[in-house]
Amino acid sequence: MRKIDTEIIINASAEKVWQVLSNFEEHQNWNPFIKSIKCNGNVGDSLTVTLCPPGGNAMTFKPTLLKFDENKELRWKGKVGIKGIFDGEHYFIIEKISDSQTKFIHGEIFSGILVGFMKGILDKSELGFALMNEALKVECER
Repeated sequence: MRKIDTEIIINASAEKVWQVLSNFEEHQNWNPFIKSIKCNGNVGDSLTVTLCPPGGNAMTFKPTLLKFDENKELRWKGKVGIKGIFDGEHYFIIEKISDSQTKFIHGEIFSGILVGFMKGILDKSELGFALMNEALKVECER
C-alpha cells in the first residue's frame, strides 16, 4: 500500500472551492492534472475520469463514486484490470478554516500487488496532485 496526501490553503470559502471542484465541465480550462470528469453525483455510479500526469500520457478510467458530500468531500475508487492488482481510492476533502479560508486535502490510497512496481507513476501522480492544488487555488482566488 502507498498513500499520497497533499494539501493547500485556499483563500476562498469552502463553498467556492466546492463550486470550482465540482464544476466538472470547466476542469479542462484550469486543471493541469485531471483533464475531464464526467459524473452525475450519484454514489455507487461510475465516473469517467481522464488524467494527464506530468511527463506522462493521458489515461481514462471509470472509477466508482464513493462520496459526493457537498462542500466537504468527493471520493472515488478505481482499479486497473481486476480488483487487487492496482487499486486507487482518490479523495478531495474540503475543510473550512474560516468564512474566507479553506484547507484542501487531495490524495489517494493505492493498494494491490503492483503498487511496489509503480514508483515512477506514483511519483508523477503526486506531482500532478500538487500542480492541481496550485491551479485550484488560483482558480478559486480569482
